[in-house]
Amino acid sequence: MTSRVAIIGAGPCGLSQLHAFEQARLKGAAIPEVVCFEKQSGWGGLWNYTWRTGLDEYGEPVHGSMYRYLWSNGPKECLELADYTFDEHFGKPIPSFPPREVLYDYIVGRARKENLDRYIRFSTPVCHIEYVAASRQFKVRVRDISADCDRTEEFDYVIVCTGHFSVPNMPAFKGIDRFPGRVLHSHDFREAREFTGKDLLVVGSSYSAEDIALQCYKYGARSVTISYRTAPMGFAWPDGVVEVPLLTHLEGRTAYFRDGSHKNVDGIVLCVGYQHHFPFLEDSLRLKTQNRLYPGSLYKGIFWEPNPKLMYLGMQDQFYTFSMFDVQAFYARDVVLGRIQLPDAAAMAEDISLWQQREAALQDAFEQIDFQKDYIVDLAEHVDYAPCDWDMTTQLFKAWEHDKEHGILDYRDKSFVSPCTGTQAPIHHTPWIEAMDDSMTCFLAQQPVSTP
Repeated sequence: MTSRVAIIGAGPCGLSQLHAFEQARLKGAAIPEVVCFEKQSGWGGLWNYTWRTGLDEYGEPVHGSMYRYLWSNGPKECLELADYTFDEHFGKPIPSFPPREVLYDYIVGRARKENLDRYIRFSTPVCHIEYVAASRQFKVRVRDISADCDRTEEFDYVIVCTGHFSVPNMPAFKGIDRFPGRVLHSHDFREAREFTGKDLLVVGSSYSAEDIALQCYKYGARSVTISYRTAPMGFAWPDGVVEVPLLTHLEGRTAYFRDGSHKNVDGIVLCVGYQHHFPFLEDSLRLKTQNRLYPGSLYKGIFWEPNPKLMYLGMQDQFYTFSMFDVQAFYARDVVLGRIQLPDAAAMAEDISLWQQREAALQDAFEQIDFQKDYIVDLAEHVDYAPCDWDMTTQLFKAWEHDKEHGILDYRDKSFVSPCTGTQAPIHHTPWIEAMDDSMTCFLAQQPVSTP
């Protein structure tokens, strides 16, 4: 009997997993029956933009945290798919820091080329998954939104590809319940122009805080105050953007901070991270971790240690994204196909412990980049994934870190070389701080496109 594999989610991780199986099939392998369940009506995961927040039209929690005017905050060369390059997709070299629409088109381009939608059941959220020891199978209950009914199926393997940037952490601060302005988590942030001419408070000190602060500055916020918990990001912020210690409380519109300073603000965006949240999994299958480079209980960062027939992709804190997901997917596929044999439980636990010990000793972002590269290479050397110069990617990431330190407003104006093709990216026709049109048409044009 043919085994069955359930893939949960058709975002970048899920599409990587479908691609991995499809590549094996095209090369003559007998693959299992693969079914991908996607709660949204289309593929792309977080890269789908929706104006909706909270609940969608069916009462399901909105998955997406995507906002208008988002541009890649890292070089595209560091996330390039080695077997489907940017040059191949666009038919020409493109600049190194694309906006959302361009990256979305790239992600789904390979999926369209391979007709991966034939494996996907859209508008079908997963409600519950349990493992039945007697049958050695997973019972997967899903909700078919279009038919308005539940359905339960059995699978031999489950691969969770839902990501971990859709269920927000929501801290409370004294007085925030009486704040008369707008309060939202970055998950619900959609439009920087909402804060044009206003004084904005951003709580957080990581990538979301950095980018939302810059977005709002770019689109005309009167001031942006960034409140950090542990340490400031420390960039050379432009006039009008300042970093202060953690918010302690609010009195009306006045925000007070640990250093005794205060600021009147019109809106608050909480950029304080996300939870690894899998309510559809029974407790014995549920990953419980903080955002870290090597989560516990996942052998090779993929296989659920108590039951390796359950796999997770993309659960790491991430420098690498799409390319890492691809390599993970190929490794997971080869275990399912029997090409790679997993060791016993003791060996898996020891391997996880060694990686986590190394993670605990990391001193800075540069060492973290090297760590994640080594993790990817550890997987890649066992699978038939296309060649990529992984050492070059670490050099690019480190150059990018230096560029941000030297110019937080213009680091996106730099140009990098592809580790897959050796192509030098062109410089974008408009500096990022002046590029108000984030459409694919404008980005790919040789010069700015006039808009009405």
